[in-house]
Amino acid sequence: MTTGTAGAIRAKVRLGDRVFSTSTVVAGSLILATLAAVAIFLIIQSIPAITAPTGTLPNNASNFWVYVWPLVFGTVWAALLALIVATPLSIGIALFISHYAPRRVAQTLGYIIDLLAAVPSVVYGLWGIAALATFVQPFYVWLGTYFGWFPLFAPPVSGTGRTILTAALVLAVMVIPIMTAICREVFLQTPRLHEEAALALGATRWEMVRIAVLPFARSGIISAIMLGLGRALGETLAIAMVLSPAIIVKFAVLQAQSPNTIAANIALQFPEATGVGVNALIASGLVLFIVTLLINMLARYIVNRRKAFSGAN
Repeated sequence: MTTGTAGAIRAKVRLGDRVFSTSTVVAGSLILATLAAVAIFLIIQSIPAITAPTGTLPNNASNFWVYVWPLVFGTVWAALLALIVATPLSIGIALFISHYAPRRVAQTLGYIIDLLAAVPSVVYGLWGIAALATFVQPFYVWLGTYFGWFPLFAPPVSGTGRTILTAALVLAVMVIPIMTAICREVFLQTPRLHEEAALALGATRWEMVRIAVLPFARSGIISAIMLGLGRALGETLAIAMVLSPAIIVKFAVLQAQSPNTIAANIALQFPEATGVGVNALIASGLVLFIVTLLINMLARYIVNRRKAFSGAN
């Protein structure tokens, strides 16, 4: 009686499969190695600034954390203001393209939105200075006159319009194409049966969107918001061109002196920095790196938590 083979018969591994699998492993490892190398470089170069004695840091800061805190505040504050403006607009535009606009209009509008993502940030900065700041300044005066009692709109109002709110509006325009593109693709992936079932039960177009599309796309919307937040946190040129920055911490959005951001501060100060000043700028970049990493980790956690309730399964 013939005995069975010693082991299972293995399929012949082709050269193309081996090369492809090896390439993917190398590519994934290269990303991790690059990220680790950047983190190690930032940490090593940041140590002199973090341990610097009193009086040696820029702006006569007593220690590094006193120096970097206003920059962290300005970075997060500008990004949050931008998201407050961009999120409803992005979701509305994406819904219009995916569920309301005629096919030809949707294709044209989608192409224009994608084209906006390719505009350089310096162009947005020039637009913010030359057009947007001048256009919104009378509106800022009106806000300061009638709503100055509210802390966000406290006077004195900037005479040029170059405020943290203007910078946030520029950031909002910059992140809208990215957020809209992601939301649009997620909305288009909603199962057709879910939409038709809602309409068959007598739901209006908006009710169908509310009970079928938005719950399904919840995790994708969160991903789009977090991606837009990461884009806003790291923006440099547009903020540096629009803001009249100061090392301060305040929530007023209409005043001339506005909190600066980490990226803009590095771009403006690095050419003239020397000694510990260079290390302080690199250390502030490390803080921005950590903040961005934490936000991405939070986004991943939220998306994984909500995935089971999105309807995707």
